[in-house]
Amino acid sequence: METIWILVNIAIMFLFIGILFFMQKKHLSFSKRVFAGLGLGILLGALLQIVYSTDSNIVSVTTDWYNILGRGYVRLLMMIVIPLILVSIIQSIINLEKSKDLGKMSAWIIGILVTTAMIAATVGVTSATIFDLSADQIDMGQAEEQRGLDLEERLGSIEGMSTPQKILEFIPSNPFLDMTGQRATSTIAVVIFSIIVGIAVLGGVRRKQPEQAEKFVEIINALYAVVMRIVKIILRLTPYGILGLMANTVAQTDIAGIIELGKFVAASYVALISMFIIHLILLAIFGLNPLTYTRKVLPVLSFAFTSRSSAGTIPLTIQVQKENLGVHSGIANMSASFGATIGQNGCAGIYPAMLAVMIAPTQGIDPLSPSFLLQLVLIIGISSFGVAGVGGGATFAALIVLSSMNLPVALAGLLITVEPLIDMGRTALNVNDSILSGTLTSRIMKKLNIKNYNDKDSVNKDIAI
Repeated sequence: METIWILVNIAIMFLFIGILFFMQKKHLSFSKRVFAGLGLGILLGALLQIVYSTDSNIVSVTTDWYNILGRGYVRLLMMIVIPLILVSIIQSIINLEKSKDLGKMSAWIIGILVTTAMIAATVGVTSATIFDLSADQIDMGQAEEQRGLDLEERLGSIEGMSTPQKILEFIPSNPFLDMTGQRATSTIAVVIFSIIVGIAVLGGVRRKQPEQAEKFVEIINALYAVVMRIVKIILRLTPYGILGLMANTVAQTDIAGIIELGKFVAASYVALISMFIIHLILLAIFGLNPLTYTRKVLPVLSFAFTSRSSAGTIPLTIQVQKENLGVHSGIANMSASFGATIGQNGCAGIYPAMLAVMIAPTQGIDPLSPSFLLQLVLIIGISSFGVAGVGGGATFAALIVLSSMNLPVALAGLLITVEPLIDMGRTALNVNDSILSGTLTSRIMKKLNIKNYNDKDSVNKDIAI
C-alpha cells in the first residue's frame, strides 16, 4: 500500500512539472515561473505534511525521489561553478584596460563584504536583545545534546588554526585538486589561481609574446562562450529545481520544533529582513533605486532560499548582475566568487552574534557591555574573512566566534530543530550581499551600466535564455 501512495506522490510532482512546462511554452517570464515553482513546492510539501506525518516512511521515500529534481539541479549548478569561476575571471582580467583596476575591484568587493558582515553582527545583537533571547529558555533534548557534542568535536579541528594559518589555506598548492572542490577553500583557491593566470597574460605575455597572448585570449573567449551556454541551459531548469527543493523542505520541516523555538526563528528573520533593508538603504545612498534592484534579484534570492547553497547560486548571481543590473563582467564574477565564502552577512554575521548574546548570560557575562560588543563585532569581522579557511558555513562561523569569545560551543546545538528553516533566510541574505558588493563596486568604479540597471523591462527578461 505504501508503494501506491509513493507513486501517487510522484505523479503529483509530474503534474506540477507539467504546469511549469506549460508556463514555459506560453513564454511566461522567468520570474513568474520561479515564483510558481516556489508556490507549487510549498503546496506539495504542505500536502505531504497534512496527509502523512513528518517521520512517515512514505514521506522519506517520496522526498528521496523528489531529490532527483531538487538536489539534482543543485548538483548541476555545482558542476559548472568551478569552470565558470576559472574561465570568467581569466577572461575578465585579460580584457581589462588597466591592470591596476584588478586591485581596486578586489579591495572594494572584500571591503564591502566584511564591513556589511560587521554591521550584520550589530543587527543580530539588537534583534536578540529586543526578543530577550537566552540559552536558558531552551530545553536540551537528546538530539540537541548530541549536536552539542558534535560541535565540540569539530571545534578541536579549528582551535589549533591561527588566523594566518586560515589565510594560508586560501593559497592553492595544487590548483587541479582545488578544481575538484576537495578543500574547504577550493573556491577561493581557484579564484586566486585564475587571477594569477590573468595577470601573467595581462602583465607579461601580452607585452613580450603578443602572438601567443592573442592565441590564448581567443581560446579563453571560446571557452567562456561554451561555459556560459552551459550555464544558461542549466538555469532553464531553475523553476523545476525550486519546486523539488521547496517540496522537500516543507515536507520534512519539524512544525513542533519551530513552534517551540518560534521566538528564536522570529528574532532571526527580523534580523535578516532588517539587514536586507540596510542593503537597500546602501543602494539608495549610492543613487540606485532599491525597488528596481529588489524586483530584479528576487528570483535569484528565491533559489538561494530554497537551495541553502551560496556556492550553488554563483551562476545565477553572476548572470543577474551582468544581464539585469548592468554590473561590469569582471566585478560580477569576482563578487559572486568572493561572496560565496567571505563576509557572509547571514551565516558569519547575524547568526554567531545572536548565539553569543544568547549564551553569554549563562556564563555570567553581560552581553550588552561595550567591551563585549566591541570584541564580538571585531571578531566577527575578522572571522567572516577567515571562515572560508575552515569551511562549513554558519556552524563553523559560530564555532570560531564562540570559541574566540571563550563561550561554550555545545549550547549552539540547542537550535538543531530549526537550523534548516533559519539557514534558508541566511543563505538568501548571503547571496544578496554578494550581489550588493558587485553592484556598489561597479557603481564606485564608474563601471555600472545605469541604463541597464534602470531598465524596468529587463526585470522580465528570462535570464536563462
